[in-house]
Parts: sequence; structure tokens; C-alpha cells
Amino acid sequence: MNAADLTAWIRRAAELVAADAERLTELDAAIGDGDHGHNLARGLAAAVDVLDELPADASPQQVLTTAGRTLVSKTGGASGALYGMALRRAGKALKVDEIDARWLGAALREALAGVQDLGKAEEGDKTMVDALARAVAAFDAARHEGADLAGAARAAAAAAEEGAQATVPMQARKGRASYLGPRSVGHLDPGAASTALILRALADVTGGEG
Repeated sequence: MNAADLTAWIRRAAELVAADAERLTELDAAIGDGDHGHNLARGLAAAVDVLDELPADASPQQVLTTAGRTLVSKTGGASGALYGMALRRAGKALKVDEIDARWLGAALREALAGVQDLGKAEEGDKTMVDALARAVAAFDAARHEGADLAGAARAAAAAAEEGAQATVPMQARKGRASYLGPRSVGHLDPGAASTALILRALADVTGGEG
């Protein structure tokens, strides 16, 4: 992967989230503020616009940190801060122009660390961490078993979807959903759902789809 591929990742994520914005917003309406899908779609669209203005020689680090800053400024609610942090931390971990599976794995681990540092959530709290942590673990496991970058990204995308679905029976312990107590049980966490879409976008652009 290189800077152009990372830009393609953000573009693909914007497409997937925009296409699913209504569902994401409905999920959020059940246990949150009811604006997650549309807010995140707006933020990712803005990130794509800003990335299109970067110079041709922009580095991978510049791409992700720029996208992250844009999400913070253009996405309302906690999701902008969390996804923005994830991308900025991932970007700062990339100190090369050509990214292999080892570098991408390190970036994903930093993204997870950034989200957890900011949101103070752990697996089982019914948040985006439930999808992202599984994705990171699956990516690393696949890489250590010999998978290439595309294969590891495919494993991460599948694990993220599994992690999102695993939030349905959970009771929320973080965020606005936690105010509902037992009433949060039975609902898919919107942040985990959008995280799964973003990891699917990564698999798409690396050739790991299917």
C-alpha cells in the first residue's frame, strides 16, 4: 500500500458509510442520539474532499492524519473525535512510503490504542472497540500465519463484522447507550457497525474482498 491506496481506502469507506447511513442512523436512534450514520457520512465525505487537495507527493502519514483532523472538525458527536483519533494515531505510526502488512498492522494497533485512550472502552462495553479490537487481533493473527496484506485485511474485515454482531446481546457500559442500562440489550452498536464498514473498505482496496 501507499498514500494513494490509503486515499482510496478513505474514499471507499465514505462510499460504504454513505450507502448505509440510514441504517446506521436508525441503529443510533435506538440507543443513542440518532445521528451517527449521517454525521459520519458527512465527515468522511469532507475528508475525501480534503485528501483530493493534497499534493501528489503526500506521504501515507499525511493522508491519514489529514483525514483524521478533518473527521474531528466535520463530524458531530463522539464519533468524529474517536474516528479522528484512530486515523491520526494510525497515520503517525506510518513512517514509510510503501506499507506492508507489518506496517499496516502497527497502524491498526495504534488506531485501537487511540480509541481506547480517548473513550476508555474495553471489549464487552458495547462500543466500536468490540469490532476494532477483534479486527486488529485477526489482522495480526493472519499475518503471523503467513497471510499477505490483502489476506490479513480480509481477516480483519470478517472479524470486525463478527465483533459488531457480538454487541447485540451486550448491555452498554460506555457512551450514551449506557444510560439505557438493560434496555440497551438487543441492539447492534452503531459505532461497531460503522467500524465494520470501514474495515470492509480496507479489504476492498487491498484486494482482500470476497
